[in-house]
This record gives sequence, C-alpha cells and structure tokens, in this order.
Amino acid sequence: MHEPFHKAGTKGTPVTVGSNHIPICCKNEAVYQYHVTFSPNVESMAMRFGMMKDHRSTTGEVVAFDGSILYLPVKLKDVVSLKSVRRTDNQEVEITVQMTKILPPNSDLCLPFYNVVLRRVMKILGLKLVGRNHYDPDSAIILGKHRLQVWPGYATCIKRTDGGLYLSVDVTHKVLRNDSVLDVMKVLYEQSKESFQDECTKELIGSIVITRYNNRTYRIDDIEWSKSPKDTFTMFDGSEISFVDYYSKNYGIEIKEMDQPLLIHRPKERSKPGGKIITGQVLLVPELSFMTGIPEKMRKDFKAMKDLTMHINVSAEQHTHSIKQLLKNIAGNAETLTELNRWGLDISTDLLVTHGRILPQETICLQSSSYVTSSDVSWSREVVRDACISCIPMNIWAVFYPRRCADQVEELVSTFLKVAGPMGLRLERPNRVELRDDRTETYVKTIHSQLSREPNMQLVVCIMTGNRDDLYTAIKKLCCIKSPIPSQAINVRTISQPQKLRSVAQKILLQINSKLGGELWTVNVPLKHLMVVGVDVHHDTSKKGRSVMGFVASVNSSLTRWYSRVTFQTPNEEIISGFKLCLSAALQKYYEVNHNLPEKIVVYRDGVSDGQLKMVELYEIPQLLTCFQTFPSYEPKLVFIVVQKRISTTLYSCSADRFGTPPPGTILDHSLTHSDWMDFYLMAHQIRQGCGLPTHYVCVYNTANLSPDHLQRLTYKMCHLYWNWPGTIRVPAPCKYAHKVAYLCGQYLHAEPAIQLSDKLYFL
Repeated sequence: MHEPFHKAGTKGTPVTVGSNHIPICCKNEAVYQYHVTFSPNVESMAMRFGMMKDHRSTTGEVVAFDGSILYLPVKLKDVVSLKSVRRTDNQEVEITVQMTKILPPNSDLCLPFYNVVLRRVMKILGLKLVGRNHYDPDSAIILGKHRLQVWPGYATCIKRTDGGLYLSVDVTHKVLRNDSVLDVMKVLYEQSKESFQDECTKELIGSIVITRYNNRTYRIDDIEWSKSPKDTFTMFDGSEISFVDYYSKNYGIEIKEMDQPLLIHRPKERSKPGGKIITGQVLLVPELSFMTGIPEKMRKDFKAMKDLTMHINVSAEQHTHSIKQLLKNIAGNAETLTELNRWGLDISTDLLVTHGRILPQETICLQSSSYVTSSDVSWSREVVRDACISCIPMNIWAVFYPRRCADQVEELVSTFLKVAGPMGLRLERPNRVELRDDRTETYVKTIHSQLSREPNMQLVVCIMTGNRDDLYTAIKKLCCIKSPIPSQAINVRTISQPQKLRSVAQKILLQINSKLGGELWTVNVPLKHLMVVGVDVHHDTSKKGRSVMGFVASVNSSLTRWYSRVTFQTPNEEIISGFKLCLSAALQKYYEVNHNLPEKIVVYRDGVSDGQLKMVELYEIPQLLTCFQTFPSYEPKLVFIVVQKRISTTLYSCSADRFGTPPPGTILDHSLTHSDWMDFYLMAHQIRQGCGLPTHYVCVYNTANLSPDHLQRLTYKMCHLYWNWPGTIRVPAPCKYAHKVAYLCGQYLHAEPAIQLSDKLYFL
C-alpha cells in the first residue's frame, strides 16, 4: 500500500454539496475468512454447497461461500473438521475449515457478498432485476402515442471510498417498446419484400431485446431463418420439446405465429466457478421478445424526444426524492432490515452532505478584449461582438445548393457579409453553384470538378435538404480523404427561419473560421512549454469490432492551435501502438511551430473504466514514455489523467434541506474519491435539464508534480476551450475534439483522413 495521497485542493469558495451516496455503518466487529478443503476432493460445486449447508449448526445461518473460501460474521475455532457423505457413492468426505484472515467489516473483500445482500433487499421490495439494475414495472409510465413505456428503477451498489462504506443509488429508466420483434419484422416486410431478410438483419442485429416472461435482456447476434417455433430443442434432462410446447407448459403462453424465424443470442464466454466454460447459443422467439431502447426514427424527432426526456432527465429534487423513497422503503420493511442485520449493515436514512468548492471564474481572452465569465459560464454575446484572436480571410470559397434552396442561400450569404465585420472576419462573395438536382452523385461530381478548376479553393459549403446520411458521408469522404479541403454541411432547415438567421449565421462563421485554422478565444494558462493532449475511442459502425482512436494535441503556448490524428485498431490490437505514433507526430509538429519541444505534457485519456486503470498505469504509460527516446536527450515531465463520464455519482447543491443543481466549477476531492488513486470530481458545465453529473478525473501518473490545485484548475480551464460552444463543456476541450474526430471517422469516413488537414479543426 502506498501512503495516502494528498488530494485536497484549496482554491475557490467553499460550498455545501450533496451526493447520491448513503453512508453505511458496520455494526459487526469483524468478518472472518476461512479456507475450506474437501478430502477426497469434491469436483461438483453444487455438491460442495450442499455439504456446507448440512453444517449450518456449526457455521451459523449467515454464510458467504464461493466453493473454497468461506466468510462468516462469527469466529470459529482455528481449525474445524466436519464430516459429510457424498450421496452419489456414499463416500465419506472430510471437510476442513481453517481461519485465514480477520477482516475489518468494510474490507474490499466483503463488498461482493454485501452486494448480494443488497440484491436480495431490492427483490424483497418487489423490484425486478433487468440486466444489472432493478426496476418497478408497476410504476411504468406509458407513452401511448410513441408505443413506448418507461420503467423507473435504481442502479445500486455498495462501495468503499476515501470516506468509508457507501450505498450508491442512481435513478435509472428502462425504455421498452410495445412492439415485439415480430411486429418490427412485419413492418419491414411491408416496406421491402425483396430485400426483407437483409433489412431485418440490418435493423435487428446488435439490438437489445427483453423477454417479458422472465424480464431477461439479450443482444440479438443473428437470425436463424431456417428454424421456427415448431422446432424442438433439448432440455437439461435430455428430453426433446418444441418451443411452442415449452412456452405453453412453463409460462402458459400460446405462440400464435408458427412461421416466424428464431433469434440467436450468443452469450459471452464466461467460466462458472469450478472452471466450466459456458458457450453455445440461446434461441428466442420474435413474438415474445420486445425491443428496448429508443427507436432510431424517434431519435431524430425533436418533439418525441422532448416528451421522453421529460420523464428520463429528472431534476435534482425528483432524483433525491426517489432515492429517499427507496431508503424509506428499506427502513420500513422488517424483512429487509433482518437481511441487512445478518451482516451488521446499517444504512443511513439521509444522503451524504459534505463540503466542496467552486473554482474561481476564468477570464476569456479574445484578440483585444477579455471577459471574466459570468455565473452561467457563457460568453455567446461577447464572442460575436468582438474580434476573434485570429481570422483567416475567406477569399475563394464556394456554396453548392439544389435549385429550390436558392432564396435561402441568397439570404444566408448576405447575412454572412453583415455579421462578419464585428467578429473580425473578412470574406468575399462565394462562387454560387446551383445543382440541377439533389442526388448524392450530382453533389460529389460538381464539387470535384469545381475543386479541379480552382486549386486555391479554401472552403466548400454544401446546403442539404432532409436527413441525408448518405449524402453527408459522400461529401465528407470527398473533402476529408480524396480532395482534402475544409467543408461545412448546412441543413436547409437550419437557415429557413428568418428570425433566427442572424445568430445561426454567426455560429456557422465561427465554426468555419475554426475549420480554416483561425483561433477564436483562449484562457490564461500559467504553465509554460506545455502540450495538452486529448484521446478518445469510438467504435466503428461498419466493421464490427474495429475501434477508432482520436488524438488531438496543442502545438502552441496559448493552446489555440491543435494537431489531430486518427488511428484504427482491430479488437486484438492494443490502442498503444497508434497512440505512440500520434504522440511522436505531434511532438514533431510542436517542434516545427516553436523550434523547441514541450517540457510538460498533460494527457487527458477518455474511455477508460475503473477496471482498466491498472492496465493504463502498468502498460500504456511505460510504452508512451518510449516515444521520447526518438528525440535526443529529451525527458519531458508527463501527467496522465483518465477522464470518466459514465459514472453513477451525482452532485447536488444543498441549502436548507433543499437539493438543486450545483453551479459550474463545483469540485469534490474527498469522501467519494478512490482510496487507490489521486482523483477528483468536477462539474464544469451549466446544467439545463436533469441533475448534476460531474466528470471523474483520475490522475494515474504525474512526474510534473502538479499539485491538486494545479490539476483541478488546469482541467477546468481546458473545459472552456471548445470552440463549438461559447461556454464550458463537460470534459476538457481536447477530449471533445478527439471524440469529434474519432466519431467522424468511425461513423462516416471509415478510413484515416488526409494528413494535410491534421493542423486544422476540420471535424468540428
């Protein structure tokens, strides 16, 4: 064990914060760990469990036993010998129980069986386990017109942090559709009879379905077209039964459609205790499998999503109310209290309330003016009134549009010319290219011929109608790979409302300036000779299992010039090989710009879960350090920070027993932090709807010896530098840029973009 970290910062104003963690007090003095041996050896796990059960008079009723290690809340004699008889061959078996450890009751080794107890408690309260979370189908919210229902539920776990043992409770929702997979198949059949099987495969594979008769969820991995519910399968006892009879006999369900294919789910290979590997496949009946999640079509429907998020994004007050309700239900149920008492667990009835800090407000610097951010950390007004740090004059650029959008284009261009001045932008009138129709091919051919005619073209603007992923993909493939040039796609809907046109035009111009290599704004970072790197991983949609790493690094002292690269990995390739390549190229680029190399490099690495932290520390970082050897006698200081967005920790502001959303800049660096790492929680962004989800930062490596204050302030500053949004965002800007570039490549390009674009933010 290393000595405890000094994690606490001091900068900022103190504030009272609450969190969705409930303190747990352990009433038992200790938990005793024993090793159990069977002689002669008993292979079968079930038999081992059975034999231990026969000796409850010795061990007591409260046991946690995994086949060889036994945990008890009571102390037995040092070595206990018990005898059992193996029922299969009447062989006498001697069982030796030997004490190996006395554990404090909040030891990490106790957490697994405390969580088993917690699952029982949730079950006693009548909640249904679906996947890892517990839901309450009786309180389902039915959204009839969208054919959906939303089940409210809880994600709970008992964990140990710097502040002790806590029950963490997150309020979650499961979106279920009223349509079975069979209904979806019927709709697809009506739409496309010829390519029906291909369409089904495209729509259904990878989807998660729930079987309502046992509330289990499965991922659809394949469709077995040659089988139907009339086919038979082999039961555990070796007898054959058809699917129709099986569901009728076991669940009282009559299958109506006899000619439906079956769905295949292949469980991940996992080993049962005792080393048995579970493989094989599960066959499901479409009629009894219901789709989960939000349908693709609905995602694009703004009104429908608004209806849905109203139920899912609950405010801090509703969030805490739901959690308190659960605590009340636990405390008011004799059976749950008995269950918790067996291991001496006492769950408090109040949420954790502690002290955090609000970091000082930052100063946003433009070309010749600067502003201290207001309390809502937004500078959208200032950024369109004053000149950006640097602007690229737009001398030669072109707009491509179908004939029916001619009026909107005329309006847009004249608005561009009106609003450009105050922002410090100079632009000439564009070449306007009217297309004879809006076919993808027409766009691509016309853009291509324009580019060959005008080699100094700086920017391509395309006006598109409708949601056209195919067209967007084709334009981006042409402009990012084949003929590299910054491009801006604009949906005609965006520029069709005259009252909003001015502000839309301003935002588009700012985005275009960033794409061309202009610099919008920055903040003061006192560290000199610094390079900040952001890394994120996205999973490629076209090739199953291939992932894309986005890499973005700052190459100047004011953090306004960024260098970006992308690498692709197959599932068995390590991310690190691509990572090293990108870092070397970025250092090269930094040298070109500054004629020296950075003395400090801070890496923000997104997309690493708790379980992978050790791997990053022991494997990724040592490999990264080898990058520096390619430069003669170069030994920079490295800081490596893991950025975690998908966490269940919520923070609330607290005043007089009322919970709300905490202000931007709220930081918590104690109590809920990891005992093994230097870490903190920061809420950098303004919450408009829902509750305060902070981002968790874990510093895994720090040879620059940056203090907690330095790390926290630098991280907050980085959240101010995302040029697509004149305000703070949830993660440091380089991470967001890395996400954007990885998303573009994984979702649309499916290839590495042209190296000529790497010093511009072409992917915004």
